[in-house]
Amino acid sequence: MGLSDLKDVTYYDLNNEINIPVDGQIQLDKDKEALAAFLRENVEPNTKHFASLKERYQYLIDNDYLEKKFINKYNFSFIEKVYDYLKSQSFHFKTFMAAYKFYAQYALKTDDNEYYLENFIDRAAVNALYFADGNEELAMSLADEIINQRYQPATPSFLNAGRKRRGELVSCFLIQTTDDMNTIGRTINSALQLSRIGGGVGINLSNLRAAGDPIKHIEGAASGVVPVMKLLEDSFSYSNQLGQRQGAGVVYLSLFHPDIISFLSAKKENADEKIRVKTLSLGVTVPDKFYELVRNDDDMYLFSPYDVERIYGKPFSYVDITKEYDNMVNNPEIKKTKIKARELETEISKLQQESGYPYIINIDTANRANPIDGKIVMSNLCSEIMQVQTPSTVNNKQEYVKLGTDISCNLGSTNMVNMMAAPNFGHSIESMVRALTFVTDHSDIDVVPSIQRGNHLAHTIGLGAMGLHSFLAKNQIEYGSDESIEFTSVYFMLLNYWTLKASNQIAKERNQTFHQFEKSQYADGSYFDKYVTKDWGPKSEKVKALFDGIEVPSTKDWAELKAAVMKDGLYHQNRLAVAPNGSISYINDTTASLHPIISRIEERYESKIGKIYYPAPYLSNDTIKYYKSAYDIDMRKVIDVYAAAQEHVDQSLSLTLFMRSTIPEGLYEWKNGRTNKMSTRDLNILRNYAYYKGIKSLYYVRTFTDDQQEVGASQCESCVI
Repeated sequence: MGLSDLKDVTYYDLNNEINIPVDGQIQLDKDKEALAAFLRENVEPNTKHFASLKERYQYLIDNDYLEKKFINKYNFSFIEKVYDYLKSQSFHFKTFMAAYKFYAQYALKTDDNEYYLENFIDRAAVNALYFADGNEELAMSLADEIINQRYQPATPSFLNAGRKRRGELVSCFLIQTTDDMNTIGRTINSALQLSRIGGGVGINLSNLRAAGDPIKHIEGAASGVVPVMKLLEDSFSYSNQLGQRQGAGVVYLSLFHPDIISFLSAKKENADEKIRVKTLSLGVTVPDKFYELVRNDDDMYLFSPYDVERIYGKPFSYVDITKEYDNMVNNPEIKKTKIKARELETEISKLQQESGYPYIINIDTANRANPIDGKIVMSNLCSEIMQVQTPSTVNNKQEYVKLGTDISCNLGSTNMVNMMAAPNFGHSIESMVRALTFVTDHSDIDVVPSIQRGNHLAHTIGLGAMGLHSFLAKNQIEYGSDESIEFTSVYFMLLNYWTLKASNQIAKERNQTFHQFEKSQYADGSYFDKYVTKDWGPKSEKVKALFDGIEVPSTKDWAELKAAVMKDGLYHQNRLAVAPNGSISYINDTTASLHPIISRIEERYESKIGKIYYPAPYLSNDTIKYYKSAYDIDMRKVIDVYAAAQEHVDQSLSLTLFMRSTIPEGLYEWKNGRTNKMSTRDLNILRNYAYYKGIKSLYYVRTFTDDQQEVGASQCESCVI
């Protein structure tokens, strides 16, 4: 028997019965039955067994399933010790979805896809051994973190760790183009190469001259950004890992770029096929000045990037539009176009209603909070990565005359429910930082030298979190309440503190800091001002009780950390980012990221098998009222929760807005006396609210329509961790 011969299985039908209430009660026991049936009917008869652990590892090495090099860094008696520990933890999947997802997407299989070669313990062991790089103490710590599901490496890392034939360990990439044909060509080649090796690719197009700008002083010669978008979309469609996955990319454009209307129009359903982009994601960078112009109902001017670069001597993205706006308006040498700010705002909302796009990057907010010398100009495919970049210059031979810095995303996530039960919160975070550090140290994307250089100089990582709604419901706290906001703030303050401690320790051990650390706000100590002058610990009795037994740093602890960082530095330029982490959250039996659940019994369509139902974690009569759907929650509450986390996160968080086509009565006070249908005004208000709360980025707008469909619900499989 093999996996292709499975017949007469019962687990799909059992799982589907969850969605059929009996006497008004959800049949949660049916999911347990489905899980047991899946393990009995699918996993156990189709797992390849070995006489001993040593024989198993020898088989996997001999047949090119696992790398020999990392295994040989350990005595095999130690590997057996790791396995003894992992088995002693009595790991079990809690839901059918968790087990199904693991075995369908992550478990190593024979080359003919007929048999499983590993279970969760095996994958945990390989991850721990691989990321520890021969350090036995760290390997045991990581084994403990992964088997107890306090730490979840990102999908590419968790899936590929230790495999002989593998993809990259990093999740996604950010590159930018400058305003010449050589760089555009290099960018398209980079998109092809990066899509080939896996992960989503973010590309900044703001520096490109607009349609009608001159080329070699010939007026009206430039075609603008839309043709480049089409080339990139075709590149991603072509470079799809031999058809295994759709290449995924997002392009970013400044709202003050003259092509902004055509850029947005390219995503409309009724756009001409010559300009329409179907699979490419869109994002816009929004300076503070736009919000000011909208607030005052003013005209706004769009500026020729060609002229701006000519006058200011640097690419358009690197000019502070908010600061220079009036100067550029009054400069006759800069070609400009006038539109109404509120009309552009409405166009954005119309497109978000129709497609979920564009993502919103509040670029001045991001740069104000940025402690690193340099400028953030864009984000990634899931809008949580925000790091400084420098532009490159390419000659006619497609060689780098000036090699800038671009970005690869190296992600992992804490499971908040399990972390709050960790025996030593700080030690857990240090182990995770060291695992992520292994990935950044061993990532070497030489096909795109600017990414290779950026990674080598910055050593960036992105530790995040999943399971907030699970934790709140389990502890009978309403999502969006004062207590939920307070808890979120304290939790992310702890992540910030302990990742800083770990990064400082690594810098001290290696006598090495990230590039130009001395120019950062960490080096002069100003980054720490808010922590040494204010106690960020829990205040309410409820939240104090939640953190009972967990070491919460005081202002004195922060002052000591400040001194240590100023003395010995930090190894990582960036440390924190919260990705959507959808797929992998199922394996962790928790809710995704920081956002509320969609439904108490989630219906997920899986290719080849149809619908699978997933009950919210810890769902019971006691917790059910705390599991309100995101579509029925005031999005300002979600924004408030994310803002509490953003206060402590040096990068960003993937914040999705969930809307209904028909707004529930009483949800938003501005709807009183107006139509209950979702309007562009609703999205305008929420985007402005997010901006004033200090949110750096907004990801999708997901709309649940009256005919039970979701608009804007696609996800990047590499960035959902």
